[in-house]
Amino acid sequence: MISGVLVKLISLTLLMAVGIVLILGIGTLFKGGKSSKKYSNKLMQLRVLLQFIAVIALVTFAYFFKN
Repeated sequence: MISGVLVKLISLTLLMAVGIVLILGIGTLFKGGKSSKKYSNKLMQLRVLLQFIAVIALVTFAYFFKN
């Protein structure tokens, strides 16, 4: 069984990953130029994927650890 500390660690890691990708995507978008065209959309797609994974994980944790 997964302990509460591990659940918190996984949750924080997922949320930080979403935040980092969001900041990188916005930074690339405002930077403009060739790198913006190449990476901005891919970073935003990665953010959406990470958000999906984070939401599924958080809902699953909430369901199984609702004491």
